[in-house]
Amino acid sequence: MEDLLRTLAPQVLGVLARKHGQFDACEDAVQEALLEASLKWPAELPREPKAWLMAVANRRLVDFYRSESARRSREEHFSAMDTQSTSVSGADDTLTLMFLCCHPALSSPSQLALTLRAVGGLTTAEIASAFLVPEATMGQRISRAKQGIQKAGATFTMPPPAEQKARLGVVLHVLYLIFNEGYAASSGASLQREDLTTEAIRLTRLLMAAVPDDGEVAGLLALMLLTDSRRKARTLADGTPVPLAEQDRSLWNHQQIQDGLALLSSVLGRTRPGPYQLQAAIAAVHAEAATDAATDWPQILALYTVLEKMAPSPVVTLNRAVAVAMVKGPAAGLALLDGLDSALGKSHRLDVVRGHLHELAGDSAEARNAYLAAAAKAGSLPERRYLMGKVAGLDTGGA
Repeated sequence: MEDLLRTLAPQVLGVLARKHGQFDACEDAVQEALLEASLKWPAELPREPKAWLMAVANRRLVDFYRSESARRSREEHFSAMDTQSTSVSGADDTLTLMFLCCHPALSSPSQLALTLRAVGGLTTAEIASAFLVPEATMGQRISRAKQGIQKAGATFTMPPPAEQKARLGVVLHVLYLIFNEGYAASSGASLQREDLTTEAIRLTRLLMAAVPDDGEVAGLLALMLLTDSRRKARTLADGTPVPLAEQDRSLWNHQQIQDGLALLSSVLGRTRPGPYQLQAAIAAVHAEAATDAATDWPQILALYTVLEKMAPSPVVTLNRAVAVAMVKGPAAGLALLDGLDSALGKSHRLDVVRGHLHELAGDSAEARNAYLAAAAKAGSLPERRYLMGKVAGLDTGGA
């Protein structure tokens, strides 16, 4: 049911926003409809779930205008509105909704946050985790973004081609963040959220159909397919994470790998490589290695070096440090981590990498301290259990 609600929510919001405008009010109405569905649907799922959500959200919208407006003309208009008249189109308005949320009147962080909420279905807490900011701060950002859409007078239509191109970078970043939240959930009882990765891949396919000649759209889709191909090998039956080096590669989805490699090959050399194509190329090196020992780490390091120059970020540096350690030794990798605490100190990822590299170097005490620090910060319960298992292994001399 949760997957169904997540899929239908942006479609219902798209229809309401197209018909009535008032994005802020429409989004609130859809959220209330989703809440009512979560209470009623477990007992009896409606025959037409989308139509049910549409009717409830539309009624909530009517109630909103009745209660918020004292002007007689508006009261008469919305009192006369037929709550059953909103048509349930078979079209998917999700892509249009994404471009609306990425309106140029909003700042880039606000565009990202609003799209993750309205299209990706992420909670405020999940979005705050992705941006490494407090939940209250993110809540205020999302509220201001919805108000900004309203003030800009944005209409629910696809922007013209030139404006689409200007918004495309934000749309790609949003899809990337949705996929990442699904691939490595920031909180909860599961390491992975297949609903989010599947939806991110679906939306990226829609985007690629709309802009088939953009190399970065194809690169992002290739990156998703290659990364998602490892899904079944990433956890044990009890949900415990399995590091890439220890995964059973026979469990990888080789059809996804072939599709990702073919897609990447179709754009490399045809268009100027961008950050997503480079990340896809790194994923391809991992995918093509029959075993962990066969991984071409010098090539991965070279790709990360180019990526860091093209799109520098603390996360890219963190990943390059791992590649440096695999090529030049753990001490060289650890040296690159020294300047990352200010940017990534609140995330457990930095401590995980630090613990791993200390473990490779044979420094069990420092590895233990780093894994403990990572476990204290990890929001995902499976990751926390895995890290405490690493600590236990070091305590018993199992490292």
